[in-house]
Amino acid sequence: GLTIVKSPPRSPKANAFCERLIGTLRRECLDWIIPLGENHLRQLVIEWSRHYNRQRPHQALGPATPEHDPSLPLRQKQRRDLRSGVSIVTTPVLGGLHHDYRYADAA
Repeated sequence: GLTIVKSPPRSPKANAFCERLIGTLRRECLDWIIPLGENHLRQLVIEWSRHYNRQRPHQALGPATPEHDPSLPLRQKQRRDLRSGVSIVTTPVLGGLHHDYRYADAA
């Protein structure tokens, strides 16, 4: 069911978005984890893409995520003071290669 799609002639930027995404996937995931088979590779790419689109901030979006929840405020400055009664919870992604961080009420 695969078809070959050729880039248009004299259009060097036609593959720019695809090349950028593949390069980011390679640098952030596949350079650090050795896939043990096709199914393992598929699971890695699915988990990485979920992290990339939902939790990883993108500088071009100021710094929001592609699937940004509009009810959450965008981060305006790099450093924040942590209020009392609030802690930071971390969730490992891809076996600890990356981490997602969020605020939570302290117990």
